[in-house]
Amino acid sequence: MEEFKKAVERNIAEYGFPVALDEKTGAMQWVDMRKLELSYLICIDNIAPFFEGMREGKLLTTKCKKCGELFFPPQKDCPNCRVSEMEWVELKKEGVLETLTVVFVRPPSFAMHDPYTVAIAKLDDGVKITAWLRGDPRKVKPGQRVRVEISRRKEGYLMYELVPIEG
Repeated sequence: MEEFKKAVERNIAEYGFPVALDEKTGAMQWVDMRKLELSYLICIDNIAPFFEGMREGKLLTTKCKKCGELFFPPQKDCPNCRVSEMEWVELKKEGVLETLTVVFVRPPSFAMHDPYTVAIAKLDDGVKITAWLRGDPRKVKPGQRVRVEISRRKEGYLMYELVPIEG
């Protein structure tokens, strides 16, 4: 990153702007070197049962009363039918691991965490779930059975994670 910053500084002197040349095309790209901090609020009233369920160790989501499709994460409205007639259902907390990746270069908001594994699993109910994977990523592979567990993050709040099922 230091080399990149130095190249941008040289380009400021040469071109008058913080630019970098695209390695493939040679096109100039604007480089903004300012730090960006972002805080936001998101209203969760419409999906409050999801969080209440997690406090009880349950994984809840929404199901459209009209077309019967399940949505995870839960949604207030069905994007297929365009209706707000949703019901809350409890998901089975087991499924099959589809893919995973280990995140070594963490965003600033996760810098306090060691490298972590993010995985996608297809639950037995048919929905796909993205979550952190607990355990050694070298000891799991796609097609392996996993379960969803509710746990606490370092920051103290509840989260769900995928855990390989042994055997």
